[in-house]
Amino acid sequence: MANELEKTAYRFDTQRLRAGYDPKEHNYAVSPPIYQTTSFDFRDVEHAKALFGLRELGNLYTRIGNPTVAVLEQRVAALDGASGAVALASGMAAISYTLLNVAEGGGRILTSPYLYGGSADSFKKVYPKFGITFDFAKNIENPEKLSEEIKPDTKAIYVESISNPNAALLDIDAIAKVAHEHGIPLIVDNTVATPYLYNPISHGADIVVYSATKGLTGHGNVIAGLVLESGKFNWQSDKFPQFSEKYYTLRDINDNYRSFLEVFPEAPFTGRIRFNYLNYFGAALSPFDAYLVLIGLETLSERVEKQVRNASILAEYLKSHKSVEWVRYPGLKDSPYYELAQRDFPKGAGGILSFGFKGTTAQRETFLNSVKLFHYHVNIGDARSLIVNSPQTTHSELEPDEKKFADIPENLIRISAGLEDPADLIADLEQAFEKAYI
Repeated sequence: MANELEKTAYRFDTQRLRAGYDPKEHNYAVSPPIYQTTSFDFRDVEHAKALFGLRELGNLYTRIGNPTVAVLEQRVAALDGASGAVALASGMAAISYTLLNVAEGGGRILTSPYLYGGSADSFKKVYPKFGITFDFAKNIENPEKLSEEIKPDTKAIYVESISNPNAALLDIDAIAKVAHEHGIPLIVDNTVATPYLYNPISHGADIVVYSATKGLTGHGNVIAGLVLESGKFNWQSDKFPQFSEKYYTLRDINDNYRSFLEVFPEAPFTGRIRFNYLNYFGAALSPFDAYLVLIGLETLSERVEKQVRNASILAEYLKSHKSVEWVRYPGLKDSPYYELAQRDFPKGAGGILSFGFKGTTAQRETFLNSVKLFHYHVNIGDARSLIVNSPQTTHSELEPDEKKFADIPENLIRISAGLEDPADLIADLEQAFEKAYI
């Protein structure tokens, strides 16, 4: 069935339930089994040689591959139209392995200023120690001028499809065109959108990363990440010599050294992550956690559709509230991203929004302390509605000038809409507003 699914152009909602899995290969189990094992027996000595030489793909050791994890990788690859995927232990592992893989040996990454705080802080503090420098683009919303910011040693452009926490949208198609004109890949973090709302590869992205912790799973019960590749980018260039480098560990049956491009011609990027970075840095996703992500994927469309609807209702409510200075949500007609949302996000522009609290710091904190239905913590994409003061939490790593550049004022409050009745959510916000102004 898995092979049949791969050959048949099933639609999204069929793939999220069936792609990558054939019950006949797993004792006819309807739900993918959890292969909670460290290692796998070899058939014989020749089988062991073939697996270690990557002349035959199969299960060897769960750190680099596991049947449960493989179902997840193949399923998300099908949803995104990717040629390859590798699942990892967290979204941050997905980002770090991607950036280390693309800029190995040093170089620059041109990035959007509209990013998750942990990403932005790591770009400043961690990667420069490995010879990788980040340039925060001044023209990310003006792609026609973006070429001016690409330097000879720029190795990639990195953006979020829907930014956290401001839900900023970018013209991914235009940015991809600029990247490709300069022979570099476009990397898109699609965590907030999920493949249900947006397919970056169809808009020109070469690499897609996810924190599967968020909307892909949607239940706040697992930490996971994924890296996917389009299979269309030409890695055989002087700018990326690491992909043409030949290794003894990749040798063929005649002991000829081979490169990742030779061994994985359709998926050299994720293949290299799996057998270099995952293998030796070890951020392996456990089989049980992969199973939880698979279960979450089965309701992806229904969950995200309701979250978008609730986010839209909350944005309209907040927009006219006397205690709110502004609301940022691409679905609002007065949003600067409304036209992009209409063009690129026909199913809706995500389940997160932010608003500016009108009042003192003490009133803002009283408001947050008074919510009863919303959960006050730092996740997004959950089935439950969440609220947080991002400038003091998820983006507290940013210095004042960095927050200003990223357009994150101190009175910003982020909401991740869940699946509750929107009337109950509005009532909860209303009573919290009332207590804040007593």
